[in-house]
Amino acid sequence: MIEFFLNGERQCVDVPPDTSVLALLRETLGHCGTKEGCASGDCGACTVAIAEPDAPPPAMWRTANACITPAHQLQGCHLVTVEGLARGEALHPAQAAMVEYHASQCGFCTPGIVMSLFALHESRRQVSTIPLAPQALEAALGGNLCRCTGYRPIRDAAHAMAAQPDSRPTWADDPELETAWRALGRASHATHYHTPQHLAELARLRCEHPQAPLVAGATDLWLGATQRLEQWPEVIDLRQVAELRRIAAEETGWWIGAAVTYQEWEPLLRTHYPAFAHLLERLGSAQIRHRATVGGNIANASPIGDTPPVLLALEARLRLAGPEGERELPLSAFFLDYRKTALRPGECIVAIWLPRPENGSQLRVWKLSKRREDDISTLLGAFHWRQTGERLQDVRVAFGGMAATPLRVPTVEAALEGKPATAEAFADAKRALRAALTPLDDVRGSADYRLTAAANLLERWALTLRPEPRRYPGGGARCVRSLNVCRPITLALRRARRCPPPRPRCG
Repeated sequence: MIEFFLNGERQCVDVPPDTSVLALLRETLGHCGTKEGCASGDCGACTVAIAEPDAPPPAMWRTANACITPAHQLQGCHLVTVEGLARGEALHPAQAAMVEYHASQCGFCTPGIVMSLFALHESRRQVSTIPLAPQALEAALGGNLCRCTGYRPIRDAAHAMAAQPDSRPTWADDPELETAWRALGRASHATHYHTPQHLAELARLRCEHPQAPLVAGATDLWLGATQRLEQWPEVIDLRQVAELRRIAAEETGWWIGAAVTYQEWEPLLRTHYPAFAHLLERLGSAQIRHRATVGGNIANASPIGDTPPVLLALEARLRLAGPEGERELPLSAFFLDYRKTALRPGECIVAIWLPRPENGSQLRVWKLSKRREDDISTLLGAFHWRQTGERLQDVRVAFGGMAATPLRVPTVEAALEGKPATAEAFADAKRALRAALTPLDDVRGSADYRLTAAANLLERWALTLRPEPRRYPGGGARCVRSLNVCRPITLALRRARRCPPPRPRCG
């Protein structure tokens, strides 16, 4: 049994443990405004807004992809869909702006776009006089695709929301509503959907239900239900386990709970590892970052997972817990083979150790993918080092998308350790890279493309270490760090895709 509020109305429903929010809305509750597009969390047509009990206003409305969000995670929450925004004939500012600027074409993706704009507008309600920054709009709409290519009017509508009459839905004016839904509690009353509160309870449930999948953000796991039509008679949810939800600061670093979401992790990274925080913006959309967890990205053991290469370069460690107690393991020893890890039967990841950056240490992270926003990596490179004078120290180089597992490349590190950041040193590093790796060859990129691109990421790193302004006809200087890197990568990608070269542009 799940108890939650939907558009201001209390709901109490009983559905199987492998039911998604989208299926609950459309098939059980008859709310069909939310659409199914891709059923994999990519297109955003099914976007809804969820307020959780621990979410403080004004930014308590967090968007999510209904197609891959477990319905039982609505327990104790307030769910808002496109049907719940208007106040009679008066549209919500997000809806009114979409209408005024003709931002809806076929209309299929419109409900999801409106819900993303609703969450953005509500988060800015107190500062609506401040112009909407392009970065904020990009982050809010990065997970919504428009198949009719109506992005320009959608963007115009987003900027115009603040000028619309501030009409709020009826439920928003109920002073007792928020108290009511926050009082429901997060513990599920469902028989087969288990929500342990502590690690000891989780261990017990895993012994009693060894076949039950563990779910946290569900952004990858739930594809088994939507894409492969798998059925799970039992599910164990990790989102309420206290030990998995903490960020514990210590003198030399932080223990990041495995069930901490990317959104919750981002402020720490933005302060201490801005390059890592920037990666999160490309790792997935806001809908994904609100739900996905760092522990899930690691336990998934995908060779193209985005966070493992960076954590490898930072020499992260894992804390694991199972029937035999807790143990720690270097992340470099965790990945054994494709989708295979060092987890023992009954074990789970409790936390990830992130060391504090040392004085003078630097991090660079670059991701290559076919689409900039909300796309899977073809290749990801992470580079961590200190520079003493002209020499590189403590060099750590890691890649994702190059082998069956994310991996560090010790021979490349050795080629650069203690060396000046010269062209010769990086030429040696490129030779070591080509000798050490036999890249994947799949639909996202050929082995030749990946090897060429990985070598060019090394070159890109080298150029950031020795910027040399260069003059160009017509005046102005451009740093070489922006040159001679993207071009080889682009040419390799063009060869892989067998695309004709673009037409030359006038100078």
